[in-house]
Amino acid sequence: MRVLGINAIFHDPAAALIVDGRVVAAAEEERFSRRKHGKRPVPFAAWELPELAAAWCLEEAGLRPDDLDAVAYSFDPSLTRDLSSLGVSDPSDAMRVDYARRAPQFLATALPGLDPSQVTFVPHHVAHAASAGLSVPEDSAVLVLDGRGEVASHLAGAYRGGELEILKSQELPHSLGLLYEDLTRHLGFLHSSDEYKVMALASYGSPKFLGLLRELVHANDDGGFTVERIDWDALAKARTADGEMTEAHADLASSVQTRLEEVMLDLARWTYEAAGGPKTLTMAGGTALNCVANARIAAEGPYERVWVQPAAGDSGTALGAALAIGRKNITFGSAALGRGWSDEELEAELKRAALPYTRPESIAAEAARVLADNGIVAWYQGRSEYGPRALGHRSLIAHPGDKDTQTRMNDVKGREQFRPIAPMVRAERFADIFSGVYPSPYMLFVHKVKPEWKDRIPAVTHVDGTARVQTVHSDTEPLVHEMIAEFERLTGLPVVVNTSLNTAGRPMVDTPREAMELFGSAPVDLLAMGPFAVHRAKAFGA
Repeated sequence: MRVLGINAIFHDPAAALIVDGRVVAAAEEERFSRRKHGKRPVPFAAWELPELAAAWCLEEAGLRPDDLDAVAYSFDPSLTRDLSSLGVSDPSDAMRVDYARRAPQFLATALPGLDPSQVTFVPHHVAHAASAGLSVPEDSAVLVLDGRGEVASHLAGAYRGGELEILKSQELPHSLGLLYEDLTRHLGFLHSSDEYKVMALASYGSPKFLGLLRELVHANDDGGFTVERIDWDALAKARTADGEMTEAHADLASSVQTRLEEVMLDLARWTYEAAGGPKTLTMAGGTALNCVANARIAAEGPYERVWVQPAAGDSGTALGAALAIGRKNITFGSAALGRGWSDEELEAELKRAALPYTRPESIAAEAARVLADNGIVAWYQGRSEYGPRALGHRSLIAHPGDKDTQTRMNDVKGREQFRPIAPMVRAERFADIFSGVYPSPYMLFVHKVKPEWKDRIPAVTHVDGTARVQTVHSDTEPLVHEMIAEFERLTGLPVVVNTSLNTAGRPMVDTPREAMELFGSAPVDLLAMGPFAVHRAKAFGA
């Protein structure tokens, strides 16, 4: 069974290919087009397909469009209704729905040889649910929360034997995802893009408006929730993109973040009871990228295990739509599902760029030495990650023991100074330094830094004493594990700083050329590209 999954309707267009129950390839269109998030989430962009990502997925598997058994599109226009009847104002939504109806023809044009009749519409939240619930081998409860799908913003359900039972779906206009989007816009950030900035800002404030928000936003006894209209200006003045960030803005972010956590926890508990008490909760939807809320559900909820799909946002619905067609559980083994290059191809690119390079005995040890000297390393290894997190394949890495590292890294990336940077830790050392969800290989939970370590790794200890940890396991990430082990031998610290290999407003680098361009334009000390090392001092004399 060869199924190509497509996400295109709102934002983060992506493609994923499953062949005989195995995920062969998955990638976001932004990595090819170099447009952050692929496109803006507006109705007149709904026709734009992940053409480049889809073509690459087929190429990776050696398939042609007419070899496919099905194409799964993660939105079902037959389920839509006039949004005004749901209390939502979006007069252009009819255009979005019309483009969705025409998706089979658009896909046949983008992928010559594809029969439009092979295209199947998968409901948006079913695709989200499948991306999580069918990516683990066991039966599970599933919770989906995002801005919106066809007419809803939420799904609570249970997977048993590959079949989804929908227990509750909350219709619009009530939406926790749109609530957070509205706040993001009010704070001067780009909605459907910068919500993670709001989550980071929340740690700098106090939940002073929580009482009011508890009246306006709450879970219901039937498994749904209510989100009443909020007068944001009455709480904090709207901020422009380049405006001053005030204490009131941070307090508002803190209040909404706290209320989001509380309501998500209530929904997770209801789903547990309605699903018959399963051991595992799987989560997807853009709201499931809120690692603070995820950690709270894991700590205070009734489940033994909480598993979040690494590409939990809309890009992950490409994978979910394809899985929903097959209706079989798989084991999600790695997020490294994007493009990769052989050592020979990497060396050819270095020669073409006329960069002086070496091939050290161990690139992991070479990188560790630079890090131990407080240098910054551009780490480009293997296949690129599927989803928004850099997980040791397209990463910027630095020393966690220098309190100025956060400032330096944010300067390198050209982003706001309140933005935290995250630690990677060898799995076997996790419990010595952190408490919280384990394992955490996809950086989707926050963890408490143990008191005795806060001063030793200040760069990755957030203002609230937490860190968004990635556990690195020797069986799945041997090269990163080796690098951190060597860094610990040199410094006594089993942790390194990890952030995405990109600069503000741009997607993560994907190709060798993009990695070299970033290395040439930013104050990075070492480019570790495959087994090859390029030192800044040798390349540029500085």
